[in-house]
Amino acid sequence: MIDYRVQDHVAEILFNNPPVNAITEAFLDRLIALLERARDDRAVRAVILASAVPGRFCAGLDLAAFRRSTPSEVHAVVGKLYAQLSELQSGLGKPSIAAITGAARGGGMSVAITCDIILAADTATFGYPELDIGLLPAIHYTHLPRIVGRYRAFELLFTGRSFDAAEAVSLGLVTRHVPEAELLAEARRMAAVFAAKSPELMRLGKAAFMRAIDNGYRQGAAGAVDTVSTVFGTEACREGLAAFVEKRKPVWKPA
Repeated sequence: MIDYRVQDHVAEILFNNPPVNAITEAFLDRLIALLERARDDRAVRAVILASAVPGRFCAGLDLAAFRRSTPSEVHAVVGKLYAQLSELQSGLGKPSIAAITGAARGGGMSVAITCDIILAADTATFGYPELDIGLLPAIHYTHLPRIVGRYRAFELLFTGRSFDAAEAVSLGLVTRHVPEAELLAEARRMAAVFAAKSPELMRLGKAAFMRAIDNGYRQGAAGAVDTVSTVFGTEACREGLAAFVEKRKPVWKPA
């Protein structure tokens, strides 16, 4: 489901859940456990999150499984994705790099934004399609406007359109893009730069940096968990998820 290896003081966490690296609670539990392992390993000085599945970073939540969940199960899964994962990355004490190939959507975007650096293959695509499947990209209401501005964020979040790596870089959402064949090598090169620095100063520096940029982000993450849990109980969510699973267009009723 997720592979783990350490080489030259860098931990590589590789998503390996074909065909699209869909997120389940077991997937999140494994990811959290591996990040904790990297955090606690004094030999690890940087972390890379990438995919072992060609052409895919992470397509987001496993919607067929999500649809069958109870409200309490939904709250638990979204809490791990939005709040626990973000909190863990914030306190990791080591820089983390997301290396994105192929499509990053929904929950895949939520995983990527917990990292300190986002690198993308020039073939990568991004998007927030949640509204079209009966959900809301709630964590990104806190995250995205801070990076791209209120008006561009609204357009991306409420149209759900996909955009390429070049646009993601121009928006400031991605650090840089490189040819797909060079992506993991570039992530490793950057990780090696971080790993060569003082681990103590990196830990202290990252902690100070995270405090400086928080600006209520943790509170926003907790609120986003509640928002998605509330949305899950709506008729619109049931229709959107059913339409996605049944491969048809949703039929929205008036509010």
